[in-house]
Amino acid sequence: MANQQLKIIVGITLVAYISACNTPTSKPKQNNQDTVVNLIVDTNHQVHLSQSLSFSADSAFAMIEKQLSFGPRVPNSKAHLACGDFLIERLKQFTPDVIVQPATVMAYTGESLKIRNIMARFNKEKTNRIVFFAHWDTRPFADRDPAHPKKPVLGADDGASGVAILLELARILALNPPEIGVDLVLFDGEDYGDAGGKPETYCLGSQYWAKNIPVPGYYAKYGILLDMVGARNARFCKEGWSMKFAPTIVDKVWTTAHTLGFGHYFIMKKIDPITDDHYFVNTLAKIPTIDIINHDPDIHPAGFGSHWHTLNDNIDIIDKNTLLAVGQTLVHIIYSESANM
Repeated sequence: MANQQLKIIVGITLVAYISACNTPTSKPKQNNQDTVVNLIVDTNHQVHLSQSLSFSADSAFAMIEKQLSFGPRVPNSKAHLACGDFLIERLKQFTPDVIVQPATVMAYTGESLKIRNIMARFNKEKTNRIVFFAHWDTRPFADRDPAHPKKPVLGADDGASGVAILLELARILALNPPEIGVDLVLFDGEDYGDAGGKPETYCLGSQYWAKNIPVPGYYAKYGILLDMVGARNARFCKEGWSMKFAPTIVDKVWTTAHTLGFGHYFIMKKIDPITDDHYFVNTLAKIPTIDIINHDPDIHPAGFGSHWHTLNDNIDIIDKNTLLAVGQTLVHIIYSESANM
């Protein structure tokens, strides 16, 4: 495979110089086999394919199953505590620099919630950094499920999918340290909000983190939030707050996804702003951050898919092809940034 390479075009897009039989098409094969994304950076700032940098959709899928095995991860529950402990130990397998940020926050119900934000750092000495986010808690009630509106949501897509992709990124980063610093942050308390109330009743963990970043003088060039990134036939549009605060990062990610053949997931369409963890990272921490989130109002005008905030948000709606599309895109983003150092 020595004749196969990807060359960086000024930090925005990857142009593939790959033999004709392996050129990425507009749509990858739809199966459950891992499509490898293998990159190493040489001294000429080129990115080459290498078996050691494969994004494993199988591994990400298994990490979703593992999170679901604890049950709904609602703050103050035993399942929440156990899953948080697992995530901390899992990240410590890949980096010694794991920061656990405990906090007590007030839910809109008046209940005090014990939460933990979890931050894993790679190359912590590097000043040139990017950061990835996802939330690991789940909604305490399936308020969009008419049959079971008071039962907690399992959260295979809404929570576990983003976390699983970040766990797989952690494995890759540990095996192949990039030339930049990378942080992975798992937010807690995202989904304990009032559906009919103010947006700030959501995203309690990210609000706390953004006001109290547990690294003195912390700086990141930009951030990428993953939320609901595992469902079958997902559609990631250019969300409004992302376009306001970090339009060049949106363009970088969407262009990379299209170059890799994932254009049917990453839709070149702007949608209205969505209040999510990235809003508070942008406004409070002042880190330009985008949201990769499954929402297309032309397809689901009332929400984020029929499984959203229902008991149907389970393993059956997860598709390895979607996990691969997001994960492969992010691996290219990380190592193209590294190549531009």
